[in-house]
Amino acid sequence: RSGSGKSTLCKLFMRFWDPSDGCIRISGQDIRGVNTDSLRAIEGYMTQETHLFSGTVGDNIALAKPDAAPEELMEACEKASLTGLIARLPQGLDTPVGELGDTLSGGERQRIGLARIFLNDAPFILLDEPTSALDALNEASVMQAIDELKRRGKTIVLVSHRASTCAFADFSLSVEHGRLS
Repeated sequence: RSGSGKSTLCKLFMRFWDPSDGCIRISGQDIRGVNTDSLRAIEGYMTQETHLFSGTVGDNIALAKPDAAPEELMEACEKASLTGLIARLPQGLDTPVGELGDTLSGGERQRIGLARIFLNDAPFILLDEPTSALDALNEASVMQAIDELKRRGKTIVLVSHRASTCAFADFSLSVEHGRLS
């Protein structure tokens, strides 16, 4: 249910703050003992709302890996089902996104967020409602790419209300009133 603590759990994994009780462990290690920069270097995090910054579509994707080669950028776009959009944009990846991405739809912004995840290529990925603004066709394409990450050995924590998005999971947990079950 909304408000049960799912997004908070992702933020705890990122160590935006420490739990008031208990601990968060990754690979058996309490993350409070891990340097925050080191922890964030192994994590990729996509929030419910993809924030875009002044600049181009390409600039906004490259935030995940500023030194990415153009081929890497396009591969991330392909996995995030962005290539069709990029082909339609007047300047492709060099098209300005407008103030806070207001020239793009919610689904387009969300796919830019997903492209960041694919470009980052972290071993531990946190996805908070990654397909909530996508149509069924784009959702299926994106989930196929996410499933490929899983097959490559990535650990993925996926928060979603959509059964279709969660169908690829090895196991599911429910969060109720801040408790996992």
